[in-house]
Amino acid sequence: MTSSDDGYVHDPAAFDGDGETSDDEWLREPVHPEAVDREFGWRGWVLVGAIVLAFVVAPLGILLWPPSLNYWFALLILPLFPAVILALTAVWATTRP
Repeated sequence: MTSSDDGYVHDPAAFDGDGETSDDEWLREPVHPEAVDREFGWRGWVLVGAIVLAFVVAPLGILLWPPSLNYWFALLILPLFPAVILALTAVWATTRP
């Protein structure tokens, strides 16, 4: 494309003052894995609690659900909520602010 065209032309120099894209920064000065803060912390314990809820509490709830009540709730809803909580907690716990 020439400059007279009205189409989009990608120009990396327009984004950085030194002519390089900001994505190349980690290639020039990579961070050593031991220098990164990766503690288990309270986020890890919240994730462990969600795992216990999904793999221990929910199956026990299904097992102990009274047969006189609706099985649709016991076999569909009881496993669904802990699974959603576990998925959301896992994403939240592994992303850093």
